[in-house]
Amino acid sequence: MKKKKSWSVSGVIGLFFILLFTTICVAPFVYMLIMSFTKSTTLMITWKDINFTDFSNYQYVFGKSGFSRALLNSMIVVICSCFFNCVMASMAAYGFEKKNFPGKEFLFKIYMLTLMIPGQVTMIPVFIIMKKLGMLNTYFALIVIILNAFGVFLIRQFMSSVPDELLEAAKVDGCPEYRVFLNIVLPLIKPVLVSLVVFTFVTSWNDFLWPLVSTTDSSMYTLTVSLSLLKTQYQTNYGLILAGATVSFMFPFLLYAFLQKEFVEGIALGGVKG
Repeated sequence: MKKKKSWSVSGVIGLFFILLFTTICVAPFVYMLIMSFTKSTTLMITWKDINFTDFSNYQYVFGKSGFSRALLNSMIVVICSCFFNCVMASMAAYGFEKKNFPGKEFLFKIYMLTLMIPGQVTMIPVFIIMKKLGMLNTYFALIVIILNAFGVFLIRQFMSSVPDELLEAAKVDGCPEYRVFLNIVLPLIKPVLVSLVVFTFVTSWNDFLWPLVSTTDSSMYTLTVSLSLLKTQYQTNYGLILAGATVSFMFPFLLYAFLQKEFVEGIALGGVKG
């Protein structure tokens, strides 16, 4: 016979605060979703303003505002950013962690120091370089800014748990270097790669300032830039803006929902020095 679970005072209080904090966190997103079904020009709404069968805001967002093109641009940018960031960061981390060469630790520390430099500081030099190369209004300019040293640091911390003996045994058996990396190292660091994908996706998806600066052609606008243009000069339809915000929010939310287990595992193991 199963014993009934009894609730202590501390347990009830803990549950209360968990529910309270959860409500506080979820409430803005619920409000955003409800507001997207209105045509309100203020942020104060009443139930009579809400019509859950009226999808005109979403129809306008996808049909007339250029939002669909911006959504496609954002998807291209984030997919390419995730791919190249994972490839370059994993290769660099493999070199820093598993290879010996003169000045390795010094070079890695210098590389990590770049994380302390705010992106706003390097934005003007990067803009000038992109302009000189004729790369403005291109996907390359939107992608390259996302690549940084954080991914190398994250993967290197995780890669330290990969046994050196395993790699040496593969080399003794005649496995070439690229096969060691592709067939042994990459499968073992899959959790941290998933974490890096989530980080890169969210960073690239939510980036606003650099796409605003580096794109002047409306066909190259990303989702965040297009969302900012939904505000008109004389009147603001907050329902329309929050409809676009709801669409923008759903993609990173669904990504995290599907990859939550691997993401948490990668973060937990990435902070453990093997």
